[in-house]
Amino acid sequence: MNIWWILVIAGALTFGMRFSFIYLLGNVKLPDVVRRALRFVPPAVLTALVLPELLMPAGYLDLSLANHRWLAGLIAGLVAWRTKSAVITILVGMGALWLFQWIFSLRM
Repeated sequence: MNIWWILVIAGALTFGMRFSFIYLLGNVKLPDVVRRALRFVPPAVLTALVLPELLMPAGYLDLSLANHRWLAGLIAGLVAWRTKSAVITILVGMGALWLFQWIFSLRM
């Protein structure tokens, strides 16, 4: 029964924190500088989450051709730049990753 109380309390706290920002700042006009800066938060967070997995799959920096995650990430980056489509980028990036993993497994 304790786990249910923990889940309920954690959910209520998470909801409360998110709702408080919406409720308190919903009618506040943010300065243009802050609004422009907040536009860069999602790409910065995504980059912080993805780049370590691409560049350091074994715990150290690996920019070699043997790092198939890095190669698939480069291809996905080029597709994102050219198409500006998240869905196409994900599909091509995952396809490239699977292809490189398959090719790498054949060489072993």
